[in-house]
Amino acid sequence: MFLDLADWTATVRKWQPQPRRLLELGCGEGYSTELLVAAFPDATIEAIDIADNIGRLYGGPPERVRFRRISAEDLADEAPASFDLVILSDVLHHVPGEARSSLLGAVRRLLSAGGVLAFKDWHRNYSPIYWAGWGSDTILTGDKVAYLTRTEARELLMHAFGKNSIADEATIAPWSNNYAFKIVPEAGTARSL
Repeated sequence: MFLDLADWTATVRKWQPQPRRLLELGCGEGYSTELLVAAFPDATIEAIDIADNIGRLYGGPPERVRFRRISAEDLADEAPASFDLVILSDVLHHVPGEARSSLLGAVRRLLSAGGVLAFKDWHRNYSPIYWAGWGSDTILTGDKVAYLTRTEARELLMHAFGKNSIADEATIAPWSNNYAFKIVPEAGTARSL
Protein backbone atom coordinates (compact mmCIF):
# COMPACT_ATOMS: atom_id res chain seq x y z
CA MET A 1 0.00 0.00 0.00
CA PHE A 2 2.80 2.45 0.84
CA LEU A 3 5.72 1.22 -1.28
CA ASP A 4 6.02 -0.51 -4.63
CA LEU A 5 8.84 -2.92 -3.77
CA ALA A 6 9.36 -3.82 -7.43
CA ASP A 7 9.92 -0.15 -8.29
CA TRP A 8 12.30 0.27 -5.34
CA THR A 9 14.24 -2.88 -6.26
CA ALA A 10 14.53 -1.71 -9.89
CA THR A 11 15.87 1.65 -8.70
CA VAL A 12 18.45 -0.05 -6.48
CA ARG A 13 19.48 -2.29 -9.38
CA LYS A 14 19.92 0.76 -11.62
CA TRP A 15 22.11 2.41 -8.97
CA GLN A 16 24.32 -0.66 -8.38
CA PRO A 17 23.63 -3.30 -11.06
CA GLN A 18 26.11 -6.02 -10.06
CA PRO A 19 27.12 -5.92 -6.42
CA ARG A 20 29.34 -8.72 -5.16
CA ARG A 21 28.28 -8.30 -1.51
CA LEU A 22 24.95 -6.76 -0.58
CA LEU A 23 23.75 -5.80 2.89
CA GLU A 24 20.08 -5.20 3.60
CA LEU A 25 20.11 -3.24 6.84
CA GLY A 26 16.81 -3.41 8.71
CA CYS A 27 15.46 -6.35 6.71
CA GLY A 28 12.60 -7.04 9.10
CA GLU A 29 10.68 -10.19 8.30
CA GLY A 30 12.45 -10.68 4.97
CA TYR A 31 9.70 -9.96 2.46
CA SER A 32 11.78 -7.45 0.49
CA THR A 33 14.80 -9.75 0.75
CA GLU A 34 13.11 -12.18 -1.66
CA LEU A 35 13.02 -9.49 -4.34
CA LEU A 36 16.68 -8.67 -3.75
CA VAL A 37 17.67 -12.33 -4.10
CA ALA A 38 15.88 -12.47 -7.46
CA ALA A 39 17.25 -9.11 -8.66
CA PHE A 40 20.87 -9.84 -7.72
CA PRO A 41 21.44 -13.53 -8.53
CA ASP A 42 25.24 -13.29 -8.34
CA ALA A 43 25.47 -11.37 -5.07
CA THR A 44 26.24 -12.68 -1.63
CA ILE A 45 23.43 -11.24 0.50
CA GLU A 46 23.45 -10.53 4.20
CA ALA A 47 20.24 -9.29 5.84
CA ILE A 48 20.36 -7.86 9.35
CA ASP A 49 17.95 -6.42 11.87
CA ILE A 50 17.68 -6.04 15.63
CA ALA A 51 14.08 -7.31 15.67
CA ASP A 52 13.10 -10.75 16.97
CA ASN A 53 11.15 -11.82 13.87
CA ILE A 54 14.02 -11.44 11.39
CA GLY A 55 13.49 -13.26 8.09
CA ARG A 56 10.21 -14.86 9.17
CA LEU A 57 8.43 -14.17 5.85
CA TYR A 58 11.36 -14.99 3.58
CA GLY A 59 10.37 -17.79 1.20
CA GLY A 60 13.32 -17.78 -1.17
CA PRO A 61 16.26 -20.17 -1.38
CA PRO A 62 17.80 -20.39 2.11
CA GLU A 63 21.33 -20.69 0.73
CA ARG A 64 21.07 -17.28 -1.01
CA VAL A 65 20.83 -15.09 2.08
CA ARG A 66 22.27 -15.02 5.57
CA PHE A 67 19.91 -13.50 8.16
CA ARG A 68 21.51 -12.20 11.35
CA ARG A 69 20.23 -10.44 14.41
CA ILE A 70 23.01 -7.90 14.84
CA SER A 71 23.35 -4.12 14.92
CA ALA A 72 24.99 -2.21 12.09
CA GLU A 73 27.61 -0.94 14.53
CA ASP A 74 28.59 -4.48 15.61
CA LEU A 75 28.68 -5.69 12.01
CA ALA A 76 30.88 -2.71 11.05
CA ASP A 77 33.32 -3.71 13.80
CA GLU A 78 33.26 -7.30 12.55
CA ALA A 79 33.36 -6.71 8.79
CA PRO A 80 34.47 -3.18 7.84
CA ALA A 81 34.51 -2.18 4.16
CA SER A 82 32.82 -5.46 3.19
CA PHE A 83 29.79 -4.40 1.12
CA ASP A 84 29.60 -2.70 -2.25
CA LEU A 85 25.86 -2.17 -1.78
CA VAL A 86 24.08 -1.31 1.47
CA ILE A 87 20.30 -0.86 1.41
CA LEU A 88 18.75 1.25 4.15
CA SER A 89 15.05 1.41 3.35
CA ASP A 90 12.42 2.82 5.71
CA VAL A 91 14.67 2.33 8.70
CA LEU A 92 15.93 5.78 9.70
CA HIS A 93 12.54 7.02 10.92
CA HIS A 94 12.52 4.16 13.46
CA VAL A 95 15.94 5.17 14.82
CA PRO A 96 15.93 7.70 17.67
CA GLY A 97 17.50 11.01 16.67
CA GLU A 98 20.43 10.57 19.05
CA ALA A 99 21.30 7.17 17.49
CA ARG A 100 21.17 8.20 13.82
CA SER A 101 24.76 9.41 13.64
CA SER A 102 26.01 6.08 15.00
CA LEU A 103 23.95 4.16 12.43
CA LEU A 104 25.11 6.27 9.49
CA GLY A 105 28.70 6.07 10.71
CA ALA A 106 28.40 2.28 10.78
CA VAL A 107 26.99 2.28 7.23
CA ARG A 108 29.96 4.34 6.09
CA ARG A 109 32.36 1.85 7.69
CA LEU A 110 30.51 -1.10 6.12
CA LEU A 111 30.79 0.24 2.56
CA SER A 112 33.76 -0.83 0.48
CA ALA A 113 35.67 1.75 -1.60
CA GLY A 114 33.30 2.92 -4.33
CA GLY A 115 30.36 1.23 -2.60
CA VAL A 116 26.80 2.56 -2.84
CA LEU A 117 24.24 3.24 -0.16
CA ALA A 118 20.68 2.96 -1.49
CA PHE A 119 18.70 5.03 1.00
CA LYS A 120 14.90 5.34 1.08
CA ASP A 121 12.50 6.87 3.55
CA TRP A 122 9.09 8.53 3.94
CA HIS A 123 8.71 12.31 3.58
CA ARG A 124 7.08 14.20 6.43
CA ASN A 125 4.45 16.53 4.95
CA TYR A 126 1.25 15.94 6.98
CA SER A 127 -0.82 14.87 3.96
CA PRO A 128 -3.49 12.17 4.42
CA ILE A 129 -1.14 9.47 3.06
CA TYR A 130 1.63 10.68 5.37
CA TRP A 131 -0.67 10.19 8.36
CA ALA A 132 -1.73 6.78 7.08
CA GLY A 133 1.94 5.77 6.91
CA TRP A 134 2.60 7.21 10.34
CA GLY A 135 -0.35 5.30 11.78
CA SER A 136 0.75 2.07 10.13
CA ASP A 137 4.30 2.41 11.43
CA THR A 138 3.20 3.38 14.92
CA ILE A 139 0.53 0.69 15.27
CA LEU A 140 2.42 -2.16 13.57
CA THR A 141 5.77 -1.59 15.23
CA GLY A 142 4.86 0.20 18.41
CA ASP A 143 7.85 2.45 17.69
CA LYS A 144 7.94 6.16 18.21
CA VAL A 145 8.72 7.13 14.62
CA ALA A 146 10.21 10.46 13.52
CA TYR A 147 10.22 11.10 9.79
CA LEU A 148 12.51 13.57 8.07
CA THR A 149 11.58 15.70 5.11
CA ARG A 150 13.49 14.99 1.90
CA THR A 151 15.53 18.16 2.51
CA GLU A 152 16.37 17.19 6.10
CA ALA A 153 17.44 13.72 4.97
CA ARG A 154 19.56 15.16 2.15
CA GLU A 155 21.37 17.44 4.62
CA LEU A 156 21.93 14.62 7.13
CA LEU A 157 23.27 12.29 4.43
CA MET A 158 25.60 14.94 2.98
CA HIS A 159 26.93 15.62 6.46
CA ALA A 160 27.56 11.91 7.05
CA PHE A 161 28.94 10.94 3.63
CA GLY A 162 30.26 14.17 2.10
CA LYS A 163 28.90 17.28 0.41
CA ASN A 164 29.00 15.68 -3.04
CA SER A 165 27.99 12.16 -1.97
CA ILE A 166 24.45 12.23 -3.41
CA ALA A 167 24.87 10.76 -6.88
CA ASP A 168 21.17 10.44 -7.75
CA GLU A 169 17.72 10.70 -6.23
CA ALA A 170 14.34 9.25 -7.02
CA THR A 171 10.71 9.11 -6.00
CA ILE A 172 9.45 5.55 -5.58
CA ALA A 173 5.88 4.54 -6.51
CA PRO A 174 3.12 4.77 -5.57
CA TRP A 175 3.48 7.92 -3.41
CA SER A 176 5.62 11.03 -3.74
CA ASN A 177 6.36 10.62 -0.02
CA ASN A 178 8.77 7.79 -0.95
CA TYR A 179 12.08 9.57 -1.54
CA ALA A 180 15.37 7.82 -2.24
CA PHE A 181 19.01 8.75 -2.63
CA LYS A 182 21.99 7.01 -4.18
CA ILE A 183 24.92 7.78 -1.91
CA VAL A 184 28.55 7.28 -2.89
CA PRO A 185 30.67 8.43 0.08
CA GLU A 186 33.41 10.90 -0.71
CA ALA A 187 36.86 9.39 -0.18
CA GLY A 188 38.77 10.70 2.81
CA THR A 189 35.88 12.68 4.25
CA ALA A 190 34.99 10.59 7.29
CA ARG A 191 32.86 12.83 9.47
CA SER A 192 31.85 12.84 13.05
CA LEU A 193 28.14 13.48 13.19
